[in-house]
Amino acid sequence: MALTPDHELDAAGLLCPEPVMMLHNKVRDMSVGEILRVVATDPSTTRDVPKFCGFLGHELIAQEEADGKFIYFIKKGSD
Repeated sequence: MALTPDHELDAAGLLCPEPVMMLHNKVRDMSVGEILRVVATDPSTTRDVPKFCGFLGHELIAQEEADGKFIYFIKKGSD
């Protein structure tokens, strides 16, 4: 499945809690239904990003790990 994101967030090189803080700010500026691609290098994002989505009602469409990077596709839920 090829996903075409509406927005991108590069959180590579940042450590907890910065990636999730940046994610929160980015999602706030998006419209409902838009897709965000997040790239991170902090392994704690594998725990934090799914919890963030579940807690705030966003959909984690896909997540993968490649070349030491964690990639997430998140669809913004209702405001």
